[in-house]
Amino acid sequence: MERSKQGSLHGPNEKRDAGESAGKGYGTGGGRTRRPGAPAGDSCGSPASPDVETWREERARSVEDNQISLPGLAAAYTTILRGLGEDPQRQGLLKTPWRAATAMQFFTKGYQEEIIDILNDAIFDEDHDEMVIVKDIDMFSMCEHHLVPIFGRVHIGYLPNKRVLGLSKLARIVEVYSRRLQVQERLTKQIAVAITEALQPAGVGVVIEATHMCMVMRGVQKMNSKTVTSTMLGVFREDPKTRDEFLTLIRS
Repeated sequence: MERSKQGSLHGPNEKRDAGESAGKGYGTGGGRTRRPGAPAGDSCGSPASPDVETWREERARSVEDNQISLPGLAAAYTTILRGLGEDPQRQGLLKTPWRAATAMQFFTKGYQEEIIDILNDAIFDEDHDEMVIVKDIDMFSMCEHHLVPIFGRVHIGYLPNKRVLGLSKLARIVEVYSRRLQVQERLTKQIAVAITEALQPAGVGVVIEATHMCMVMRGVQKMNSKTVTSTMLGVFREDPKTRDEFLTLIRS
């Protein structure tokens, strides 16, 4: 990967790896990919892994797609209402299919966005090699198994390697990936890999603490349960002292 700010980022029309297949991984379309020509190891020095995907990918959905698909989504919600035994013509439900359709498009607006759009002008050369942490980033997502909310907090830390990222962009990365149909394990890794590929830091750590409504509202109905996931790359994975420093700081 080129280390210059502009040279490291592909154009918005870059095609995804031809070997990517839908429904099997972490990219926009669900495929696990590696950038063509990328070295066998990831940029934090860890061994190559089929779970490491690139964030240089096409949008899966555009604003125009939203407009085209909205009537079909609304019709689907009408069918759901009938299937539940409700009357879609009842006064309180007359506009519900359209409201639900537009709400679902908003909940999944991450499919309309690319990481490259928010990072191109926010990577700065800086002689700083101490840990950078942004914690307690609010996160809202949708469980891809039950289409119910996941919500919680994301903690991100990285050890710069002469380049830093505008702090608000860390929260934007969370927003792009969380506003898709997700599982928490995948979301955690996507955030870490995006930061790794953008900055090539010495290491990255991401921890997510979240409540899953599929566990709270249905199934086991455990009201106080939380799920914690982490991804550690580079020195965060290899050096216990660095990892412990990160974990201590996000808990303080």
